[in-house]
Amino acid sequence: MAEEDKELEEIRKRKMAQLLAQQSAAEQEEEKEKEYQEERARILRKYLSSEARVRLTNVKLVKPDLAEAVENQIIYLAQTGRLNRIISDEELKALLARLNQGRHEIKIERR
Repeated sequence: MAEEDKELEEIRKRKMAQLLAQQSAAEQEEEKEKEYQEERARILRKYLSSEARVRLTNVKLVKPDLAEAVENQIIYLAQTGRLNRIISDEELKALLARLNQGRHEIKIERR
């Protein structure tokens, strides 16, 4: 009986260690994602005018994939050193229009 208790205790310890390791890995992954999002926000704040940031936020509510594509393009240009000025609202509108041209939505209406 004491032998079974020891085995059971060992299993519990291993399981607890495994759960702690999984929790730690999940926390590290969450922290990396948070840092990534903060870096994206920092770059966008640096290279977008306040009006352009508001417009991009509004677009993100309606078309999150389009907004993400624009963000990715701006971030890429900034990281490669090809963007050295602030993007105005008018320039952002043009960029949104250009990226939106290739996207066609299919709407299905149920009656």
